[in-house]
Amino acid sequence: MGEYSKALLSHEKALEIKQKALPTNHPHLATSYNNIGSVYNNMGEYTKALSSHEKALEIKQKTLPSNHADLATSYGNIGLVYGHMREYTKALSFHEKTLEIFEKTLPTNHPLLATSYNNIGNVYNNTGEYSKALSSHEKALEIHQKTLPSNHPSLATSYNNIGSVYDHMGEYSKALSYYEKALEIRQKTLPSNHPDLATSYNNIGWVYKNMREYLKALSYFERALGIRQRALPPTHPDIKSVKESIEILRKEL
Repeated sequence: MGEYSKALLSHEKALEIKQKALPTNHPHLATSYNNIGSVYNNMGEYTKALSSHEKALEIKQKTLPSNHADLATSYGNIGLVYGHMREYTKALSFHEKTLEIFEKTLPTNHPLLATSYNNIGNVYNNTGEYSKALSSHEKALEIHQKTLPSNHPSLATSYNNIGSVYDHMGEYSKALSYYEKALEIRQKTLPSNHPDLATSYNNIGWVYKNMREYLKALSYFERALGIRQRALPPTHPDIKSVKESIEILRKEL
């Protein structure tokens, strides 16, 4: 049984126990739905993830004040799922709700604000609004640089996101520079089969592909595939996408 299946089973057992013992709108139930939603999101099962996160949100909306941090977390989780489903208008709407709560309730350099800016930046990057994307990601990076050690994984996320915007803008040398900063941190701080490492290899592969350096690109895509096959369920969309990239590249060689 894979790690995700184990996690899912454990969260579902917890939910079952809570459902028997607690009233239907108890916050602990929302926590369980949230945990289940996050596992489904990591597995690439986005419809199931959305359903679980919406159940969590429904409980929180009934029981918490409108600017509570737990509500913001739920909005953010739903935004992430919509992003994966490529429903970017909905994703942006939920991420903006999250940011609105965090801006009212958190200090200006709080890491959760950086997460919100990153999530909004990713949506803008996917909709081709690159100047807005860069602005959001740079706000996130600024917070991370002020508050975190220089090799923290969240800094790697910021570098990766900025690299992605430059990649989409066709500024490949800048993209490569940011992607390599992200990879360096991830190689130092993450286990060798962590999905974020695969993301770094995949992204660097894309830059080399766009620069027509096909052998280098292939090498990075193959590293990404190796990690994803070890770390993710076999049906995960990220495995399919990197296999497709490798097939396309092999035709170019």
